[in-house]
Amino acid sequence: MTVQTDKRPAAIRVVIPFVFRHWLQQPGRAVVVAGGLLGATAADLFMPIFSGRLVDALTLGASDAAARHAAFVAFGGIVALGLLSMILRLTGLQAIVPFTLKTMSDVSRDAFARVQRFSTDWHANSFAGSTVRKVTRGMWALDLLNDTILMALAPSLLVLLGSMILLGLHWPVLGAVIAVGTVIYVSMTLAFSVNYIAPAARVSNAWDTKVGGTLADALTCNAVVKSFGAEAREDARLAGVVGRWRTRVRRTWLRYNYTSTAQLAVLLCFRASVIGGAILLWIAGRATPGDVTYVLTSYYIIHAYLRDVGMHINNLQRSVNDMEELVAIHDEPIGIADAPDAKPIDIQGGRIMFDDVTFHYGGHLAPLYDGLSVEIRAGERVGLVGRSGSGKTTFVKLVQRLYDVSGGKILIDGQDIAQATQQSLRSQIAIVQQDPILFHRTLAENIAYGRPGASMAAIEQAARLANAHDFILRLPKGYGTLVGERGVKLSGGERQRVALARAFLADAPVLILDEATSSLDSESEGLIQQAMERLMKGRTSIVIAHRLSTVRSLDRILVFDRGEIVEQGTHAALTARPGGIYRGLFELQATEFGRVSAAE
Repeated sequence: MTVQTDKRPAAIRVVIPFVFRHWLQQPGRAVVVAGGLLGATAADLFMPIFSGRLVDALTLGASDAAARHAAFVAFGGIVALGLLSMILRLTGLQAIVPFTLKTMSDVSRDAFARVQRFSTDWHANSFAGSTVRKVTRGMWALDLLNDTILMALAPSLLVLLGSMILLGLHWPVLGAVIAVGTVIYVSMTLAFSVNYIAPAARVSNAWDTKVGGTLADALTCNAVVKSFGAEAREDARLAGVVGRWRTRVRRTWLRYNYTSTAQLAVLLCFRASVIGGAILLWIAGRATPGDVTYVLTSYYIIHAYLRDVGMHINNLQRSVNDMEELVAIHDEPIGIADAPDAKPIDIQGGRIMFDDVTFHYGGHLAPLYDGLSVEIRAGERVGLVGRSGSGKTTFVKLVQRLYDVSGGKILIDGQDIAQATQQSLRSQIAIVQQDPILFHRTLAENIAYGRPGASMAAIEQAARLANAHDFILRLPKGYGTLVGERGVKLSGGERQRVALARAFLADAPVLILDEATSSLDSESEGLIQQAMERLMKGRTSIVIAHRLSTVRSLDRILVFDRGEIVEQGTHAALTARPGGIYRGLFELQATEFGRVSAAE
């Protein structure tokens, strides 16, 4: 098993502009945060000056009035700077809490909204668990990144630059030493982070995502795991993925340790150079004890900040790597997008027309549909029949605009669906799938999903029409019963009836029934057939069926073969056609049914 890590631009060049764009959505708070934290740091920057003056005053003796005055002035300056630093820091910290929380919520909400709108193919090719992991890991990495830049890295760089300038004004040699040491240290740290740590972190993050996907895959398919007694096999599968994750993360963490050791070595050389230089200046008579105190105090502040700069740069790189996959979601193009001038579609009758439609699936050279033209009249009930892969399911997906056509156009009531907003189009099409998917919410919430805010009376009426009311009342909590993830607490027939109730309540002018009675027992099939008959009245209905008993009473049947409609007509007309595909399918099913009946 391998994890692909594509060659993308350096993460920091992509993530940092992304974060800055979100900061600019809160300019006022950003200014308060930066002003407060940087102002507090600037106050700290001048503290060594007053410390040096205090030492010089003390060396003159307590009997000297001017020395006492100078000492109290230095003491007052230290206290005032400390008080100012505390107030400014508190102001910045108070502002960074709502600033960061809003940024985190905006980023996660935007990512979720984007994922919701990605194409059907994107979702089919992505692990839900991996996607969730990308979003949540990136959201919390944003918290670390904000703290690192605003509370740590920016103040550290201000101290380094300020100290370099202040010391350089008094002793250019010391200023040069600090400048050279800072450049060497920061450059080395950046080089290690970008070229040594980041590649390992990217791989370990990819395996972290893989762990999330493996967990979600096994848990969502737990019924299959249990049915084959495969718990130990899945344990071993996860253990293999976790083992690879552990190896990659271990390499990343060790690289952090090696980088930290190299940073400490550079800081040791830096410390020796600055302190040695201060001693030489004192020996040469160019520095007083207060000056040396000023240099030492400044250096220890610089040392603390430099040491932290290394940690901050590593944290910055770590948070950038953790956010990389989240940012990639925001940069991923939406497969099916609304046209710039798209308007809500207004469906009244539900007349559907395929006008010379050509359609390719991605990666296929030959088109599935090549100039397909067909009309479904308003209120007509039409069945789609054909062998697997003949184009039936694609037909209804194109009606919902889950894919865009390669050529031609699809019209509903004379309106091109490509020029309509997807939300308005799909809200006016009710669909009951072969394997209905329900949310892990109450039955009432699931039925009302197509019409939010529907009254309880309307929900119950829809359930009655779908032959679902009676079984719902038999449940311990009735309409307040939670159905489990994807509706696993209900049987297949119960899920179908809930889906039909949802379609009844949606009251859409266009209805799609996708194999709605397949794989059901006779009693459930009979109840669902009754509900379907009621549901199709007055609606343009498209019914996909392999069991031809489902389409016998429909107004027209379209027979698909390799992307073409090769036959169409009523059930009676098609079964009377010698050598026809529909007749062959019907006779085959009738023969199989006879064999099953005889065996029973």
